[in-house]
Amino acid sequence: MTTPAVRPLVPRAVRWAAHAAPLTLLPSGLWRCAIAFGVPSGFDMSHPLHRSNFPGWMSLYLIGLSLAAEGLGLLTLGLVRSWGERVPRWVPVLGGRRIPVAAAVVPASLGAAAVTVITVVSSFGWGEEMADPGAPKGVAAWVMTVSYLPLLAWGPLLGWVTVAYWRRRRGAGGRCRTV
Repeated sequence: MTTPAVRPLVPRAVRWAAHAAPLTLLPSGLWRCAIAFGVPSGFDMSHPLHRSNFPGWMSLYLIGLSLAAEGLGLLTLGLVRSWGERVPRWVPVLGGRRIPVAAAVVPASLGAAAVTVITVVSSFGWGEEMADPGAPKGVAAWVMTVSYLPLLAWGPLLGWVTVAYWRRRRGAGGRCRTV
C-alpha cells in the first residue's frame, strides 16, 4: 500500500487572509444592495444613484455586481482548500483530477494585480468623486467611504494567498492532500 504524498498544511495566517479577502468586498456590496432597495444614500436627484431611481432595473445591476464581486472574492478560498487543488469528485468528467498550479496561480495573480491597481488608482480620485455636486455629503459620504475602504486590502490579500498557494503546490510537486 502506498501512502499519498503529503503537502504542507496551509499556515493559519494564510487561511485567515483567504477568509478575509471576500470580507473586504462585503461592506461595499451591502452598501450597493441598500441603494438597490431604495435606502437613501445621499446622492442628489440628478445622480443615477438617487433613491428615486430604486427599486428598478438598476437595482438588478447593483445586486448582480455585488454578487459577482463576492463570488470572485470567495474564489480566494479555493487557494487554501482542497477544491482549489483537485476538482471535486461530483463534477462530471473532470471530477478527481488535479488542478494544474498555473490554472489557479495565473488568474489569481492577474486578478490580484488588477484589483490592486484599480482600487489604488480609484482611491487617488476619491476626493474628486466626492467633490461632485451630486455626490453624498456629510454622514452619507462617510458611510460610502467606509464601505469602500476595505477594498484596498482585497488585492494584497489575494496576492499573498496566491503566492502561498504557489509555494505550497510547487514544493509538493503538485501533489496535494485534503485540508
